[in-house]
Amino acid sequence: MGPGVDLRSTASRRGDDMSEILFLAHRLPYPPDRGDRIRSWHLLKAMLPLAPVHVCALEDGADVAGPLAFLSEQVASVTVDQKPLAKGRAVLAALASGKPASVCAFASDKIAARVKELIATGSISTIYAYSGQMAQFVPASFTGRFVMDFVDMDSAKFKAYGGFANAQEGKRLFAFEKATAQRANLSLFVSDAEASLFRRETGLGPDKVAFIENGIDLERFSPRQNERAQTAPLIIFTGQMDYRPNIEAVESFARETMPMVRAAHPKARFAIVGRAPTSEVLALATLPGVEVTGEVPDTRDWLESADLVVAPLKLARGIQNKVLEAMAMEKCVIASPAAAEGIDAIPGDELVIADGPAAQAEAVRVLLANPDQATAIGQAARARMEARYSWDARLAGLPAILGFA
Repeated sequence: MGPGVDLRSTASRRGDDMSEILFLAHRLPYPPDRGDRIRSWHLLKAMLPLAPVHVCALEDGADVAGPLAFLSEQVASVTVDQKPLAKGRAVLAALASGKPASVCAFASDKIAARVKELIATGSISTIYAYSGQMAQFVPASFTGRFVMDFVDMDSAKFKAYGGFANAQEGKRLFAFEKATAQRANLSLFVSDAEASLFRRETGLGPDKVAFIENGIDLERFSPRQNERAQTAPLIIFTGQMDYRPNIEAVESFARETMPMVRAAHPKARFAIVGRAPTSEVLALATLPGVEVTGEVPDTRDWLESADLVVAPLKLARGIQNKVLEAMAMEKCVIASPAAAEGIDAIPGDELVIADGPAAQAEAVRVLLANPDQATAIGQAARARMEARYSWDARLAGLPAILGFA
């Protein structure tokens, strides 16, 4: 989808007097080139036919001129501010205020002022806050409908990281999440498992906590019939490579799993495909058979060339877009239990689940030796995506959630 395609509601273009939506996002919801933006873009796109939408979002230094120009053509208004606080300053702000550092890092006077201005018009009937950090911009005095899309339970993520500082951040963040959910009309998560965990921890019921699963763009991520260029077995991982769970996943796979794989398949290659690789990730390219690509024009080219796709995350929350994308492209995916959680697929038939380096190496060895089996799993994975994971199906209930049904 590119500039010039107008997705706004007919009513908003005519200037009709009607209720409006305020969409708050911790990152500009376009282009859909990473996990959080894929979800936020499809949510925003589904809102546009319902009512005029105002977008307020933050960015972290990326060039947003093109995305901002495109969104400006689609929405009633768009306001963007640079994420103001680096990690160290956010920690200091948290110590001074008692708030979670991960919330303080997204504070913005510009966004707060714009939200206040929009609410003062009296036209905003619904606020949809995407990612917990954005709840700070929803005034307690707002009397319209407030939908909080946490996506994942971030407080649980911090607790899982371990260490005193992370435990304290997790504790503060959970208190913030719970207070936010108590005042929101509805809180959403990306999977039933995440929503159920939040309900157990907070004591809130299904009337207050629900879920909208991620979908997949089945037209964009579809199997191609391109002729394969390489002959050596290729295993790939895709993801944002400055994200801690992704870093830990590829380090383990490159250092522990790949030596076992290459003992049986000496020419096997492991490609780490994704933007912003850290120094730890770049160092993995010195290992036999390991390649670090950095940002690529289109991850689909790498997915198409892969014999197998792996998602060996030790820590994962919600539904992994990287897994859905590979399955939609008819690829056999080997996922850890954490990466597979929340994905409705038959283990062994549509998605291979392997826990730990030894089990992952064995699964890779078997499937590289039996390419017909890998092909059959990939074909079944695509069929599952078609039957279950289209964005239209996933977002069918959104109008009612927003109060427009």
